[in-house]
Amino acid sequence: MSAMRATSPPPAASGDGFSALDACHHKTLDLLDELSRLIAQLGQGQPDAAMRASAARIALHFSTTAREHHEDEERHVFPAVVALGQPGMVEAVLRLQQDHDRLEEEWFDLAPQVQALAAGRRCDVPALRDGAAALAALYHDHIALEESFIYPQAQGAMPAAGRRDMGREMAARHRAERAARRLPQGSVGSRT
Repeated sequence: MSAMRATSPPPAASGDGFSALDACHHKTLDLLDELSRLIAQLGQGQPDAAMRASAARIALHFSTTAREHHEDEERHVFPAVVALGQPGMVEAVLRLQQDHDRLEEEWFDLAPQVQALAAGRRCDVPALRDGAAALAALYHDHIALEESFIYPQAQGAMPAAGRRDMGREMAARHRAERAARRLPQGSVGSRT
């Protein structure tokens, strides 16, 4: 278990954007653990309903919430740190941006296996195991750098009102994105 997770996550509803970002980190790490447990169960036969539901939750998180989270960081956190103008922080932000691309690529490769599990189809268990291990290792390193170095710097650079504004903007954008995903194709603006 990671030291980052020794305490319970802060409430996401506090209005501070960093609380929501921290809560997403905890959820991501929890789902990576869930994926590891799911893979361990695969040797025991076909996936049952609980295993399929678990895979569906994992696929949804990494296909939507994790992407939104990275956008939140790139929109709000990274610019605040870069504005401080300190070379070490700028280098860390560049590394984290590259990590976001790598995390997306790792998930892109892993997603078909997880989605197959969610649908109750066969998957390539060794590929799933290897991909999940690579994704988990990258996320653990990435989150550790953000929580130990980047987030504290960004929080110090933002006044409380700015952190609340960040939280409101993130929540409004995520609500709009969820609503857009729920709409049937071609239904925007059309009434029959």
